[in-house]
Amino acid sequence: MLAVIKVRGSNKTDIHIKMAFRELRLNRNNHLVLVDESQLGQIRKAKDYVTWGEIDEEHLVRLLEERGRIVGNKPLDETVLKELGLGTIKEVASRLLDGSLRIKDIESMKPVFRMNPPKRGYNSTKKTFNLKGALGYRGKEINKLIDAMLEGGKSGHGEN
Repeated sequence: MLAVIKVRGSNKTDIHIKMAFRELRLNRNNHLVLVDESQLGQIRKAKDYVTWGEIDEEHLVRLLEERGRIVGNKPLDETVLKELGLGTIKEVASRLLDGSLRIKDIESMKPVFRMNPPKRGYNSTKKTFNLKGALGYRGKEINKLIDAMLEGGKSGHGEN
C-alpha cells in the first residue's frame, strides 16, 4: 500500500494533472491518501506535485488513530470500528496492508487524511527526493515524513 501526499499547489497546471489529482482525491496541500499499486499511473502523472512511498503497519495504525475521520468529522476510534464489525485499529491496519480490506469498504470513513505541514518544513518543493527535495518516490522514507507531519500539529505555542 502506498501513501501519497500532495506537496505543491496545482494552480496553472495541465488539465491531465488536475484530473489525476481528482482521481487520487488530493484536493489540497498536505492531504494524504492511501492507494494500491494499481494507481501508480495517476501518481506518476502528478509526480511533480506529490511524494509517495510504502507505508508500514506501525505508521498506518498511528495515522488511523490520530487522523482517521468518519462522516461528521468525528475521529475514527475502536468503538466505531467495533460497530462496523471490523475489530481494532491494529487489525484494520494489517488487513488494509495485506489487501483483504480497502478504505472504501470501511463504511462512512473519509478516504483523505488531512495532515499538518511537517514539523521542520519540506526541504524543497521543487526538487525530487533524490536531490534533497520533497517530490517523487521516497520508498520507506515516507514514514519519516508522516511522523514529521503528525508532530507538526503539536507545536509548542504557549510553552516557555
